[in-house]
Amino acid sequence: MQIEMTVEPELAWQEQALCAQTGAEFFFPEPGSSVREAKDICRMCDMRTACLEYALNNDERFGVWGGLSEKERYALRRETRA
Repeated sequence: MQIEMTVEPELAWQEQALCAQTGAEFFFPEPGSSVREAKDICRMCDMRTACLEYALNNDERFGVWGGLSEKERYALRRETRA
């Protein structure tokens, strides 16, 4: 018996994202740890824009999304509102 999972169209980018092929520890590091490795992976990922858009639209407050850390996304949201 094979179970087929359906991915919502707005999340289809996740299947192609490089982060899906690496460990979550890079993208959700312990507080104070470096996010350099996650950002390096994000820079090479074709899904970076979709990822960042998702994070901003869903107010993701933890981890690296679309190549930006929590603080960087917060600053971007503040800039956009101003």
